[in-house]
Amino acid sequence: RVQPVESGGGSVQTGGSLTLSCTVSGLTYSAYCLGWFRQAPGKEREGVATIYTGDGSTYYGDSVQGRFTLTQNNKNTVQLQMNSLKPEDAAMYYCATVPSFLRGGGVCNSHAEDDFQYWGQGTQVTVSS
Repeated sequence: RVQPVESGGGSVQTGGSLTLSCTVSGLTYSAYCLGWFRQAPGKEREGVATIYTGDGSTYYGDSVQGRFTLTQNNKNTVQLQMNSLKPEDAAMYYCATVPSFLRGGGVCNSHAEDDFQYWGQGTQVTVSS
């Protein structure tokens, strides 16, 4: 069974940095779309960044472009480096994945949560002003 597990959340002051990690167990296909989403209280879940594990191509949401960096450590682990954090970045962050062939293969630019199949439990990020 495919299961993403997030780690690395915590509290930080405005302007600070945090690194989130996602390790996915149970992978059976050669490539996946793997993404980070976030949801703040009272708001809809928002796509933050996605990566195609086949070649490491990344796609970022407008609100984090230039501040967040998503990298692939190995076949089943990715890290989200978050810099210059703002209070509006505070949220529960979720890791999600889907076999890339179900998304047309090779392009993982969708940030729609319905396009992702397996979800982690989330890790909390708090940013104080």
